[in-house]
Amino acid sequence: GEVRRDGRYLPLRAIPRIQRAEVWLVVRSQSLDWSPAAEAQLLAELDRWRAAGNRVVGLQVDFDASTERLDGYAAFLKGLRGRLPSHYKLSITGLMDWGANADPAALVALTGVIDEVVVQSYQGRETIPGYERYLAKLARVPVPHKVALVQGGEWREPPGLKSDPLFRGYVVFLLNQ
Repeated sequence: GEVRRDGRYLPLRAIPRIQRAEVWLVVRSQSLDWSPAAEAQLLAELDRWRAAGNRVVGLQVDFDASTERLDGYAAFLKGLRGRLPSHYKLSITGLMDWGANADPAALVALTGVIDEVVVQSYQGRETIPGYERYLAKLARVPVPHKVALVQGGEWREPPGLKSDPLFRGYVVFLLNQ
């Protein structure tokens, strides 16, 4: 689904019926000014997905929080975490720049709030040039993290990535061909 700039939640598909895998409800957010009605609708959507027989793990928020405003995003997520039923995990997408340039206090503010961050190594349909330099600093992110790859994108695993104790693997974003 999507939270629009005006704060409304818009589901973008019918409820899936996936029994062989764990499922995350992903919401793309254009703004952090969610209306109370939109948040209530989104939380109800999680329960509807679960009631349909899906093994719903949690909610993933896809929002491009700038590195300079990561502290405000962490505060938003803390509030959301407090209202999200405890049986759901909270995941976010993140920018590679966070590990390299974010204020350490802003990164620490994510600890205990989110269950994981999926760091995007691509923009649009292409891998970001120089991703190796950014991912070398990923160990500064003090929460479990995965690396998001784009289908068909360039990829060579940077040295040391797998030895990072908080690295949890990869997520491949598929492209509609």
